[in-house]
Amino acid sequence: MPPRKDYIIHTPEEIVRIRRAAALTAGVRDELARLTRPGMSTLELDELAGSLIAQTGGRSAFLGYHGFPGNICISVNDVVVHGIGRADLILSEQDIVSIDIGVEIDGACGDTALTFALNDKPPADTVRLLENTRAALMSGIRAAVSGNCIRDISRAVAQVARHARLGVVEDYVGHGCGIRLHEPPEVPNFDNGYRGPRLVPGMVLAIEPMFNLGSRRVYTEPDQWTVRTVDRSLSAHFEHQVLITEQEPEILTWPKTM
Repeated sequence: MPPRKDYIIHTPEEIVRIRRAAALTAGVRDELARLTRPGMSTLELDELAGSLIAQTGGRSAFLGYHGFPGNICISVNDVVVHGIGRADLILSEQDIVSIDIGVEIDGACGDTALTFALNDKPPADTVRLLENTRAALMSGIRAAVSGNCIRDISRAVAQVARHARLGVVEDYVGHGCGIRLHEPPEVPNFDNGYRGPRLVPGMVLAIEPMFNLGSRRVYTEPDQWTVRTVDRSLSAHFEHQVLITEQEPEILTWPKTM
């Protein structure tokens, strides 16, 4: 369906395809998280992700997107988003790892992200970061009901960060996602003063809080992709793809292992 000015309502036929793409993407996310181990390079992790994506019958929605060179985004520790797999970056037990995955299949896209610690007993501040970023995602999803506005989602996410004393990344936001990887509207994780479009059934949103243990400020490395926290504090990123319905929002990338 052609996009409206600031949002897209997907047809029932499109939603069937989007559901499948999202479910396959979630399956890759969960399996990749299960297989990630200290001692792996992030390039090995990216290649494993490429293999898992190929097994779905789809293709990476990220590879080649605006020139991005990886199958997925792998962001370690103070990297917020868009980390590229590298042979010289070896994962250790002290690391936290964000995997952001997109699968395109049959003219539809799935998009989801997860951050996890490689240590079974991470430090208390790391736990605070991970648990509250995930909680903010779920809070934002609860606000994604028909009749609400985008701003309601943003406020719900930001409230969790404020209570948990975490920095909210403002340079990168959630977005519509369905037939294309990025569709309108944008879904900020903070209240920017703009109400945004009203939520109506058939909209599909990728809600994705990005929180830092320190400042919200970030910068992009010379590779033009890797985004780090300015103060080198840890960062976490969780993302679900959500369908707006007449009742409760439907989480299309509902977790199997999260």
